[in-house]
Amino acid sequence: MASLQSSSVIGSLAYSSGCCRRGMTRAAINMPKLGRTGGLSLRLPPRDLVQEVLDMGIGLTAATTSHVEKKYQSKTVSNVSDPMVIAKLHAIMEAVADRVEMHKNIGEQRDNWNSLLLTSINAITLTAATMAGIAATNVVGPLMALKLSSTLMYLAATGMLVVMNKIQPSQLVEEQRNAARLFKQLHYQIQTTLSSGNPNTYDVEEAMEKVLALDKAYPLPLIGVMLEKFPETVEPAVWWPQHRERQERRTDGNGWSVELEEEMREIVGVLKRKDTEDYLRLGNIALKVNKILSISGPLLTGIAACGTAFMGSSHAPWAAIVGVVAGAMASVVNTMEHGGQVGMVFEMYRSNAGFFRLMEETIESNLNERDVGRRENGELFEMKVALQLGRSLSGLKNLAASSSKKGEAIDEFASKLF
Repeated sequence: MASLQSSSVIGSLAYSSGCCRRGMTRAAINMPKLGRTGGLSLRLPPRDLVQEVLDMGIGLTAATTSHVEKKYQSKTVSNVSDPMVIAKLHAIMEAVADRVEMHKNIGEQRDNWNSLLLTSINAITLTAATMAGIAATNVVGPLMALKLSSTLMYLAATGMLVVMNKIQPSQLVEEQRNAARLFKQLHYQIQTTLSSGNPNTYDVEEAMEKVLALDKAYPLPLIGVMLEKFPETVEPAVWWPQHRERQERRTDGNGWSVELEEEMREIVGVLKRKDTEDYLRLGNIALKVNKILSISGPLLTGIAACGTAFMGSSHAPWAAIVGVVAGAMASVVNTMEHGGQVGMVFEMYRSNAGFFRLMEETIESNLNERDVGRRENGELFEMKVALQLGRSLSGLKNLAASSSKKGEAIDEFASKLF
């Protein structure tokens, strides 16, 4: 503490004599004087106490820095993907891109098969019918040469038709188109995983399973593993693996609500009752028509060959008529089947039914997952479903509301695309 001693202030005023015309005021201020015994006294803490405080501060700083560094390091490590996982996904992408080109090229080749075989068989059949008609008139050339040539050409057309109807080139083309499109879709999905996410081994296994499932659904060889072109029952095409349980988990509501779950259940019901069932029905019709045409074409060419073989005998008039008319009808049937690409239509219906079946399984797999955190984000999932069905979000909600009111009596289909 400091003690200040102040002296008294003395002011003296002197007035001049009467002879002076003006007065002058003088003030004298004496500054305070500090006594020698007074002053400011500061007491410093002991040296040991200062050192202890400094040590505590240094320790606290080191602990805080170490905690921040560990937290930053753990966060950095968690955001860095495994290089081997990325390398595997890139390898799968290369294989998928190669399959896209393979299916595209083979699809073009089989489309050429369809057009070339159709043109060649029709030309052979019509030529044989013309020769049979000329041989029936017995005007130009020897009868035996024309009759034999017509019979051989009909037999050749019959054999080619049997092979063509067995492999159904137009249906093969549609299979390759679907395979190329689905492999492209898988390629884009892997690209999205690499660019916007943190890929892990689960993504690698899922991508591998999808590739193998597509290879099984749309095989390239014709012998041994070719898809059955005339199945007993029509089933939707299946090109996806079995849905697996998600590893990642979110702690929030994940965009799901009771109203959204009810909406998705109604959408699944409409897909099963209307879209999938309708395309399976159309697929059955296309399959029956294709079977009838596939049997009728070779049968007619075979009958025409028998008719031309009996020309020149006692049944010559009827044999010539059968040879010419059956050959002409065979050309018409062949054109309807392969020119109209009935096999392709059947495969298209089967593929569309598979698309709706995939949507059903995807929605049901999310709804059956009781842990909401392991589901796909609800808002994003609803938007995907709406886009796949060609609807807006409000249109999707209106469809679910209409389905809940009318039930099976609803006339509207879920999809507006197909």
